[in-house]
Amino acid sequence: MESQITPSSPESSSAETESVLWEGTPSQWQNFGWWISCLLVIPIPFAIWKAISIANFRITLTKQRLRIRSGVFTKANEDIELYRVKDWSLSEPLLQRMFGCGQIEILSSDRTAPELHLRWITGAGEFVETLRAAVEAVRDRKRVREVDMGFEGGDELEFT
Repeated sequence: MESQITPSSPESSSAETESVLWEGTPSQWQNFGWWISCLLVIPIPFAIWKAISIANFRITLTKQRLRIRSGVFTKANEDIELYRVKDWSLSEPLLQRMFGCGQIEILSSDRTAPELHLRWITGAGEFVETLRAAVEAVRDRKRVREVDMGFEGGDELEFT
């Protein structure tokens, strides 16, 4: 934009038109820190809550049962007797494997927890081997064996 600046003279009147030489606003880059904080402020409380939740999730494998205790304000306990464990599977997705973790799925004949999914378990391979040995030991001690009758979809035997 080109304009001419004319020297003011006593003869110039205030009725002369004023021409604009430059117009703009300060750069939004000065708000960069504020924009980043907006991105972080909302997830920070969520991340803190998730960290507290994970810290309050306990998995305990004993010689007789698998105990899951979870909850921050209200505690929930889930016990699965080891002789009720039917099967388990281990998967190690790439991202979890990079951190030495894995996912374990446990199938049991327990009424309240027939399927249990444990994610991001450190040393998951060792856990599964320990679980397998403990399940076999408790079944031998109690003289219990899992018998699959081949029923699907929760079918049960009816005696009349």
